[in-house]
Amino acid sequence: MSPITEETMVPKAAAIEGITGRTNSTPLTLEQEKNPWEAQAARFDEAAQRLNLEPGIWKILRQPMREIIVHIPVQMDNGTVEVFTGYRVQHSIARGPGKGGIRYAPDVSLDEVRALASWMTWKCAVVNIPFGGAKGGVICNPRAMSQGELERLTRRYTASLIEFLGPEKDVPAPDMNTNEQTMAWIMDTYSMHTGQTVTSVVTGKPLSLGGSRGRREATGRGVSIVTDEALKYLGLDPVGASVIVQGFGNVGSHSAKLLWDKGYKVIGIAEYDGGLHNANGLDIAQLMEWKATHGSIHGFPGGEAIDAQELLLTACDVLIPAATENVLTSLNAARVQARVLVEGANGPTTPAADNILAEKGVFVVPDILANAGGVTTSYFEWVQDRMGYFWTEQEVNERLERIMVDSFHDVMRYAREHAVQNRIAAYMLALDRVAYTTRQRGIYA
Repeated sequence: MSPITEETMVPKAAAIEGITGRTNSTPLTLEQEKNPWEAQAARFDEAAQRLNLEPGIWKILRQPMREIIVHIPVQMDNGTVEVFTGYRVQHSIARGPGKGGIRYAPDVSLDEVRALASWMTWKCAVVNIPFGGAKGGVICNPRAMSQGELERLTRRYTASLIEFLGPEKDVPAPDMNTNEQTMAWIMDTYSMHTGQTVTSVVTGKPLSLGGSRGRREATGRGVSIVTDEALKYLGLDPVGASVIVQGFGNVGSHSAKLLWDKGYKVIGIAEYDGGLHNANGLDIAQLMEWKATHGSIHGFPGGEAIDAQELLLTACDVLIPAATENVLTSLNAARVQARVLVEGANGPTTPAADNILAEKGVFVVPDILANAGGVTTSYFEWVQDRMGYFWTEQEVNERLERIMVDSFHDVMRYAREHAVQNRIAAYMLALDRVAYTTRQRGIYA
């Protein structure tokens, strides 16, 4: 990694004010605090400032490379036509093709997609895989749409973006309210346009269409690996360590199950509409079966119902927010009683909450490290598709563990050397890697 010399250094306060129009002492309003793009930008600016990043590179990396807005006409089952708005933001392709999921939700916004795309850039750089960052979203209510309507929406969205997607351009994956089937539709649509089957255009596909073993559990597995490393780093015994997980979807359920298998005591699971608590520990295998049968964790006989917000603030060794953004803010961070915070979700902690947690001495494993297991195994899937040769699940998991462990210790080294919080250390590590590649490539003119 190239050193940053005195010639590239600028006065820190002047750099921030000149590039962003504010200094890092400018307070964020509550609305700004909850804006994911503002939150990402605040962390980016602090990392760039501490690295003494030269203004030109700072300006390049602070903004997305490309933002695409498409309006998608879809014939609904009742014969009417609805027009949906979709986004794809490509933040950086300096280190490789864009990589990032596609989410379907009524509250998708361009600022949210921008933030998620930039987080993907930093996440891929933290674990040192050759991807840049991208993200997509469509404003819709998938729960109110039939399978046929979702297929038509997905195929038209893909066709609208066809020139911007590809194994060497931008590789989508599942995200909120999208899944293996969604990826199969995208792969098929892209393949029909190119006249050949191109399995490597997406990841998170069914195994029968070139998916990777271990991909479904990968984000949760990565969370469990860095949780192990955090407790080792702090000299804490994982056996019997109490864990609360917020969210019991793909990431939260697999995180909880893998930690439970290792001997952690999962004392609480919080969902958006309530939680479960058992001070002696929940049986996660039985809880997963209960949810699969009943569609919800509620009513599970092995735990007591509890308010989800109350559970989030209950004393525990490890708290894992694994659902949505802005779970911990300036309004509740002071009441967090966890010793270790491992962010399974993207952006669950606002910048203001970061400062409060740091004052409380909470050890944070930031999202761009903690939940990078998913994109790392997506990289493995992309590699396997391009080789036409597939690995065993054990090989996938062993490679994932090696990368996650190495990345955890890379971040800890930056935190020690620069005397910064773990989150800023992760941003500094990522930004240093992307900035170095950007300097090497130069500016095409």
